Amino acid sequence: MSRCQSIERSIITTYRKTVWSRFVRAVKEYALISEGDKIAACISGGKDSMLLAKCLQELQRHGPVKFSLEFLAMDPGYAPANRALIEENAALLELPLHIFETQIFGAVASVEKNPCYLCARMRRGYLYEEAKKLGCNKIALGHHFDDVIETILMGIFYGGQMQSMPPKLKSTSHPGMQLIRPLYYVHEEDIVRWKEHNGLSFLRCACRFTENCARHEEESKRYEMKKLVAQMKKTNPNADISIFRSAYNVHVDTLIEYDAKGKRYPFLERYDEK
Repeated sequence: MSRCQSIERSIITTYRKTVWSRFVRAVKEYALISEGDKIAACISGGKDSMLLAKCLQELQRHGPVKFSLEFLAMDPGYAPANRALIEENAALLELPLHIFETQIFGAVASVEKNPCYLCARMRRGYLYEEAKKLGCNKIALGHHFDDVIETILMGIFYGGQMQSMPPKLKSTSHPGMQLIRPLYYVHEEDIVRWKEHNGLSFLRCACRFTENCARHEEESKRYEMKKLVAQMKKTNPNADISIFRSAYNVHVDTLIEYDAKGKRYPFLERYDEK
């Protein structure tokens, strides 16, 4: 058995319950993949996107729904060593990578306020464009369970709003294109276990200045939420699950005001209608 085959097998054996079953559950529950889809599995070089690519590849080979795949990676201005690591991992995992180049890192290098947010938005736009050129109707991103709950908390603490990260959405700027998140139920700690079990080494982040990634991560609001959740789990082991489930159990009548499809619904108007 080759190393790639061993890595593939671990997804559906050792990590069947924590990774594979949760991946399949999200795909089914949210109807993320339909017959005839052509999906661009977007690979940043990190652990999440690489695992997503392998899960989609396995599902394409053995799943009941027929769909096609492109393994899409964007080079936004990587340092040569970072790009080489992505290419080496793609070769090891037998992912036929389609790489295209942009100059996003150069464009955001001088931005002082929220450069990571701007970079992410720009990257997504370029991914949509390239995926569309390849004939794809969907792009798949490696966001996982922890990303969802951190997004909920960031919205509350720093955005003054209650919102979540949906498992799929339609692009407003690229008609006919959709974004899907098949790792929606997969926990980050299980992705880390899969990576370490197989002795894999991936990019820690997409930043050109890899040596600064640890510092940038520790200063980020998302990392702050990650630490908050870890602290909460010391006294409530299911705190993360409760946060996740809160997006399923929204009691609209108790909210002061909410927005639905661009229309505001103030409390007093709703109260007077009762």
